Amino acid sequence: MVVASKPDVPEISVEWYQDIVSFAAGTPQPVRWFAGHFTEGAILLLGALLLAAALTRLGGGPRDRALALVAPLSVILAYGSSEALKSVVDQERPCRAVADVVIVASSCPPTGDWSFPSNHATIAGALAAAALLLSRRVGLVALPVAVLGAFSRTFVGVHYPHDVIAGALLGALVAVLVTALLARPGGDLLRRWARRAERPVADALGRPARR
Repeated sequence: MVVASKPDVPEISVEWYQDIVSFAAGTPQPVRWFAGHFTEGAILLLGALLLAAALTRLGGGPRDRALALVAPLSVILAYGSSEALKSVVDQERPCRAVADVVIVASSCPPTGDWSFPSNHATIAGALAAAALLLSRRVGLVALPVAVLGAFSRTFVGVHYPHDVIAGALLGALVAVLVTALLARPGGDLLRRWARRAERPVADALGRPARR
């Protein structure tokens, strides 16, 4: 029996959720322990990968440096978008709404900490997409980490599958759009700042200042 606070939760997502948490409950204890820690650790790992990808761009031109600065901003905006959507949807957590499930997570988040979309999946999707935009090599490592990190939110029992799918897609979309919209103007701004910084040096050497 399914008791959901919102009648519009997709039935197939509820069924997948039940199948996944039932499977998770039957896995060996070390697997459950790893999943419980990886669900948080994946975000830290993805953050480190994004930092590594950004460092590869900092030594480049203004546009590369702008990309390195804009990418973390896109992750913050993705998280804000997820929080805003949560407050509109108000979907109860499946570990409260679905009867007779045993979850790997130590506890179910309290009422008011809504389920749709998954913040963790949103951040994971944004971090992976941003890392891929900065460095293909690093991004190809980040993508499977993001997928596993997002999936782990259902595995430990705190999100429906559609929560994490929507969250990951939202995060990736926001990261790509924000980076595409701000990278060029950011590069232009850094270029102008660099030119202004050169003028005092040129004046001190007795060279004509640029107009």
